[in-house]
Amino acid sequence: MKVLFVCNQNQNRSKTAEELFKGRFKTKSAGLYNKKPVTEKEISWADVIIVMEDSQRTEIANRFPKLYLKKRILSLDIPDVYSYNQPILIDALKSKINQVSELL
Repeated sequence: MKVLFVCNQNQNRSKTAEELFKGRFKTKSAGLYNKKPVTEKEISWADVIIVMEDSQRTEIANRFPKLYLKKRILSLDIPDVYSYNQPILIDALKSKINQVSELL
């Protein structure tokens, strides 16, 4: 399964998730508001898109309305308060992925 993790800058949450789950899924990560924002190609590639906050799902819908309707997009509800690979972030990601695993 191809999973795209998306957060605001692709520096902390989505980048950590991409590396953390690369043994379980085919993973990529992207940001919405960085120098190289998520592309239509990346959205098309993914079987599932996992955002860190509900507002990111809305932003994907605004930028890619036709693709948005064809994709399963799950929100983990993890706020932007963590550093890259921070142990508490890793624990939160593992816990949230376990909660949504039946949807993957």
